[in-house]
Amino acid sequence: MTEVPFLDLAAAVHAERAELDAIWARFLDSGRFILGPEVARFEAAFAAALGVAEAVGTGNGLDALALALEAAGIGPGDEVLVPAHTFVATWAAVRLVGARPVPVEPEGGVMPEPAAWEAARGARTRALVPVHLYGEVTDMTGILAAAGGLPVIEDAAQAHGARRFGRAAGSFGTAAAFSFYPAKTLGALGDGGAVVTSDPGLATRVRRLGNYGGTAKHEHEVAGRNSRLDPLQAMVLSMRLERLGAAVVARAAVAAHYDSALGGIDGLRLPVPEGEPGWHLYVVRTPARDRLAAHLAAAGVASQVHYPRPVYRLPPFAEGAPPQGSPADRLCAEILSLPIGPHQTEPQTEAVVTAVRGFFGR
Repeated sequence: MTEVPFLDLAAAVHAERAELDAIWARFLDSGRFILGPEVARFEAAFAAALGVAEAVGTGNGLDALALALEAAGIGPGDEVLVPAHTFVATWAAVRLVGARPVPVEPEGGVMPEPAAWEAARGARTRALVPVHLYGEVTDMTGILAAAGGLPVIEDAAQAHGARRFGRAAGSFGTAAAFSFYPAKTLGALGDGGAVVTSDPGLATRVRRLGNYGGTAKHEHEVAGRNSRLDPLQAMVLSMRLERLGAAVVARAAVAAHYDSALGGIDGLRLPVPEGEPGWHLYVVRTPARDRLAAHLAAAGVASQVHYPRPVYRLPPFAEGAPPQGSPADRLCAEILSLPIGPHQTEPQTEAVVTAVRGFFGR
């Protein structure tokens, strides 16, 4: 039996070991362990890769989103539209700046359509936070129109290397937040994040807020926090950024194998993304989700659920939640993420296919 991990991070480290050892030595020899030229170099390269003016490194993706919201002027008393189906960090960032998250439901797909965003806008709405879920770029053209001029902060934590409408995820809105959590398509060896924007004033505010409220030592213009990208992580990310395109292509090859081998199975719905997804996750849908997951586990295939419940079903965000049976509830009951990664071998991918087809009697 071929064992298939959900994502093999050790394989990536093994392939890069000599380079990582050299980066570690260079980092130790530099004597610069906070900020410095390596962070600036990565920020410039990342902004250029996305086609935006600036990138500001942060300690993690959650901080990136919260800092972008705060820099855009969002605070207590404001309402911010967020998808009902997303990772909890999207909602947590809104709470961190004192605002209230207002859910927007998915209808049919995994991400809300522009009409749903427009319908959810209210008198106290001050910003929209669309999420490029699973590495697919949501309909930013429609969402920007639905925003009616309000700030749009893209949650691009899962969308490294993804494109749509001829543009990179993260380049559409007022600003965007990225995470470099190790499992991401562009991942670090620990936590890290970035805010990207083409608004120089917003970039300055993010940089100030994330560095104790100032841009120079002992000069603190506002009450800030400590959220800075580590230079060691920046060095790793600079190296991996040069290979981001290859990583996306490798993930896309796994997705294409699944598309070809699993298409047309009754009771199994495959993802049909628009544009050029980054394939952070490959998420199928079936009413038999739990039984399929158990069947895969018995066959040595790891799978996960991203995410098992809408965020408003979690205790900290449950106030005002809709009754059970919402569109997000129905979606969360059916989704299952199959293994996908740049180091997944063809035999491993075929083992996943065999197990899934076997469950459906194919």
